[in-house]
Amino acid sequence: MALPVPILETSKISKRFGGFVAVNEVDFRVGAGEVRGLIGPNGAGKTTLVNLITGIYPPSAGDVRLDGASLVGRSPHQVAHAGLMRSFQVARLFGNLSLLENLLIPHLARGPHLALARGAERAAGEERAWRFLELTRLARQAHDPAKTLSGGQRALLQAAVGFMNPSLKCYVLDEPFAGINPVIKESILTLIEHENRARALTFVIVTHETALVRRLCGQVSVMMGGRIAAEGTLDEIVRRQDVIAGYLGKAGA
Repeated sequence: MALPVPILETSKISKRFGGFVAVNEVDFRVGAGEVRGLIGPNGAGKTTLVNLITGIYPPSAGDVRLDGASLVGRSPHQVAHAGLMRSFQVARLFGNLSLLENLLIPHLARGPHLALARGAERAAGEERAWRFLELTRLARQAHDPAKTLSGGQRALLQAAVGFMNPSLKCYVLDEPFAGINPVIKESILTLIEHENRARALTFVIVTHETALVRRLCGQVSVMMGGRIAAEGTLDEIVRRQDVIAGYLGKAGA
């Protein structure tokens, strides 16, 4: 069976902090329209890999490509403009701005054109923003400051903000379900599934929750010791003794 055309690809990407190698020559390919799970024990290098992919860290070696174009050397906002968004484990929002205003920022922030945003463009953005407010059940709080939201609601709004990027091709979500209640968790899941179907968006989801990986992800990549240790379906992965040993230790395995 032919593999899907990769929209996100790393080639021998590495990151060293002094003498410590956090990510070691990782080759990672995600097909267009795929929802890929990225799992691994704490300290495996998952968030460092996400930071390399999204321009937070410059790589010590290797390359990152989105839709065939290298992202190395681009700043995070340039990476986002190219169509690669990411979320953070602790939601990053503009607390004093309203929910609606937070959603509008990616739609209107088009470099030098921001100051030229006209009524029609803003109206189109507001229409999309209201659609996401309805999908996330946050419409009643649309004009409230984002700082008034609970932690789970902040995570939900952060996820929705990424979808407002008009250039979005691939969305990397770093532990989007951690520490939130089941109702909000289901809202984030529904949002991912909806946008994957409706817009064929590609996702990379970093999570420890295997039930959610099973629901969302056809393929899973396992990081251990700064490398990709295994790839396949979740059922294939959980039968591998090396993966079990990596999570539990040899005695536990």
